[in-house]
Amino acid sequence: MSKTAIEIFAAAIGYPESVPDGADAFVFRVDGGEVLASVSNGRLVLSHKLTDDQDLLPDLASFAAGRMLREDAVLAFGELGGSQCAFLWQDAPAAGDSRIFTRLFETFMDSCDWWKARVEGARGETAEIPSMMIRP
Repeated sequence: MSKTAIEIFAAAIGYPESVPDGADAFVFRVDGGEVLASVSNGRLVLSHKLTDDQDLLPDLASFAAGRMLREDAVLAFGELGGSQCAFLWQDAPAAGDSRIFTRLFETFMDSCDWWKARVEGARGETAEIPSMMIRP
């Protein structure tokens, strides 16, 4: 039996835990957080919850257009993991190889770090000002 995109993805990023055989969705625990990987319509989709706090949405949305010019990850609001939240997602062809999946993971995690810092800033948890932002 051939491996699923989730299994190939896990091997590509060197994930230390085992992924169930035939998995079409899996929650990866990375850097103290969770990244949901799922396969949908021939795409491998990575998603990461940013916040449940809907009051932060206007602040986060003010960055979204500029970030779309810079990265492939997309800010969204909807249901993820059984709750309504702001989350980040990015995808690649599910038929991708290890190189594509490794790059997907690296760029997605970089985007997650950037957005997590914006969430912390919106909450007032940090006074850090990004060195450069593109806003519409």
